[in-house]
Amino acid sequence: MNSIVRRSTAALALVVGVVAIIGCQPSKEEMESKLTNFIADYEAKVKPLEKEANVAYFEATISGKEEDYQRAGDLQVKLSKIYADKEAFAALKEIKESEAVEDELLKRQLEVLYNAYAGSQIEEEKLEKIIQAQTDLENRFSTFRATIDGKEFSDNQIEEILKTSTDNARLEAAWKASKAIGPTIVEQALELVKLRNEAARELGYDNHHAMSLTLDEQDPEEILALMDELDELTRDEFARAKKEIDARLAKRYGISEDELEPWHYQNRFFQEAPKIHDVDLDKYYKDEDIAALTDTYFDGVGLEIDDLLAKSDLYEKEGKYQHAYCTDIDRSGDVRVVCNIKPNYSWTNTTLHEFGHAVYDKYINMDLPYSLRSPAHTFTTEAVAMFFGRMAANAEWMAAMEVLPASEKAAIAEASFETLRLEQLVFSRWAQVVYRFEKAMYENPDQDLNKLWWDLVEKYQMIERPEGRDEPDWVTKIHIALYPAYYHNYLLGELLASQFYFTVAERKLDVEEATAEDVLGLSFANDETVGEFFRENVFAPGARYSWNEMIERATGEKLTAKYYAKQFVKGS
Repeated sequence: MNSIVRRSTAALALVVGVVAIIGCQPSKEEMESKLTNFIADYEAKVKPLEKEANVAYFEATISGKEEDYQRAGDLQVKLSKIYADKEAFAALKEIKESEAVEDELLKRQLEVLYNAYAGSQIEEEKLEKIIQAQTDLENRFSTFRATIDGKEFSDNQIEEILKTSTDNARLEAAWKASKAIGPTIVEQALELVKLRNEAARELGYDNHHAMSLTLDEQDPEEILALMDELDELTRDEFARAKKEIDARLAKRYGISEDELEPWHYQNRFFQEAPKIHDVDLDKYYKDEDIAALTDTYFDGVGLEIDDLLAKSDLYEKEGKYQHAYCTDIDRSGDVRVVCNIKPNYSWTNTTLHEFGHAVYDKYINMDLPYSLRSPAHTFTTEAVAMFFGRMAANAEWMAAMEVLPASEKAAIAEASFETLRLEQLVFSRWAQVVYRFEKAMYENPDQDLNKLWWDLVEKYQMIERPEGRDEPDWVTKIHIALYPAYYHNYLLGELLASQFYFTVAERKLDVEEATAEDVLGLSFANDETVGEFFRENVFAPGARYSWNEMIERATGEKLTAKYYAKQFVKGS
């Protein structure tokens, strides 16, 4: 009898304990209500400040004024402090760890917001130092002008010299002048690298690079494996192309192939392909209004950009940021582009590219919650931009846009595609350098970075370092100094651009699987089904789905390299 009582008492205690535990578990309704309230408070603080900060940054890059950059930096500090709020992050963490949120839209917002806050949980003083250092460096880049024989040159002018001059001494002077910013900012850039690493370690990550990828919903090991696969995929093809490049350039400059130096490759970083094919795409654009051409094209595919052009700043001016970018000011339709347009092929590609970003932002479904009114991922918007930018080298597209006389289309079709193919191979190898350099630099910023840089250039781009050169050339690439752990997304974007290209082509051709030959002669000009595909399948969902889910929904497959290989690597 006593044993029965004891067992009954124990059983009762167990039941009571289980009930107590269950009673302590937060309910779905409680957690979803808490998250809904958090989001409302978050949006009330972030929306107006983010808009103000974005406008300030846009204005600073246009003016180049130190006080404008300071204001933009101050606003960025204020915005960052919202994400650095430890109490707010603790609330998000509690909601996330409860696993009680079931509503799919709320759950996705939770993922996005958690990652945004997680990367900012560092000391406020350190956060301000990082932002201030970034702002100062950005100002230095914007206002830097290369100097040759006492005369200042813009980046555009330096690139023009490297592309057009056959004077070896002038080429060397231009290339070295473009690198002169390196020694003046290297200490500041290294301090920033170490500050970022300190912040990452405080948050439990090995370094800033690993943290950035992880919080950006990318597995660092998977990205490395993908980069290794692409290296293997492109190495032999690039080696063959590099031999042809070297032979053509040596002849152009009247030197032997062994005498070729980095300044002979017609670009400061050899990130763009030299002009070696018998087609001069620049001549077809030299009399074009590139902004008007871009407007006509996007309108023809059902993606209107008149409103975007009206708010953008497209041409060179003193002190202005010398590169190009697109910014979504308010996630409510105010989207702007900054360019420095010249009537040539490169800037046609760039302008189409930037307005590819812009239409993505414009056509996101504005009924989505604020935190989901952005592209699915950084590289998915890059993919869209690349899809459109590539058109500038498409002979069929050029003829349809009346840039190229129809009578010349057949004559340049193959050479223009080979130009694009070479651009892809050259860029693919360059992106390997930047990705691997950044990864290694954040793993050990105290190593000999000057040597590391040229070791990687020699391995992946197959260009030898200038004899005796020991300068911080790596820091002259603006992305490494200011936009860390980003560059690999350009290459992922190229993979996805090819996947999009084949998907749209297969719909247009009404076939299950298009070949490289099938898509070679296609023009997507004046075809509103192109805009329809992107609006409905890529743009409208915003960040509603994780990037690979969006890609699978849009194309029928997760991200794969096979379409990039099919398009640009012979025999694939």
